Amino acid sequence: MNTKSCLNCGHLVSDEFCPHCGQKADTARITPRSLIKNDILGSIWHMEARFFSTLQDIITRPGQTAMDYIAGKRIRYNNFIPLLLVLFSFNVLGLHYYEKFAPPEVLADDSGIKDLLSKYSKAILFVIIPMLAVNAYFLFRRINLNIAEHFIIGTVSLLGILTLFLLDDIVSLIVLWKPVSKIFNIVDRALFAVSVLFPALTYWNAFKSSYTRSGLAWRIIVLYILMVSESAVIGLILYEIF
Repeated sequence: MNTKSCLNCGHLVSDEFCPHCGQKADTARITPRSLIKNDILGSIWHMEARFFSTLQDIITRPGQTAMDYIAGKRIRYNNFIPLLLVLFSFNVLGLHYYEKFAPPEVLADDSGIKDLLSKYSKAILFVIIPMLAVNAYFLFRRINLNIAEHFIIGTVSLLGILTLFLLDDIVSLIVLWKPVSKIFNIVDRALFAVSVLFPALTYWNAFKSSYTRSGLAWRIIVLYILMVSESAVIGLILYEIF
């Protein structure tokens, strides 16, 4: 077995990565070719590939993605919290461009929703996840997850919603082009419906093997009733304050 010293920490390395600091064992002198291939292009490709694969898993298998992350299978995913902030920023940017290009009569029709999202977006972001986590903690006790692990499931659920909202922003911009407006209006409504149902899809996907269909269904319905009731109370409080 060939061993050599890690160039970063000095520990003996006999595998592809140093067991002490995690640096690759084949670290070599930087050349123009390696700088472009590995450091620049390789880093960009690695970041983008993991970013899009994370979003793909969140959309197609949200509950299982959250459970895999909780179980320790994390190297294939971007960290969910920074990803949440990135998607939130993209949504703010998408809303900005929609308001920039949409005609005044269109903005007047949906000004109530847009104003609500614009004014209370940060509050919505930081309230939905704790609400989901606390409610799910009591409704899904059989799973034996702690509150922090339910926080991860709530985060994945919100990531899915933000991804769908971002797609909806893109579709809303396309709808402004009248020749395709009817077709994309249908897509717009479908994306909104899926985003509303996304927490249900997340918990169903996460816990479908632990409950009967009826047992899981009534828990998800109660979760939605609690979320709507709590959101109404929070909305009234924000309205009174602001």
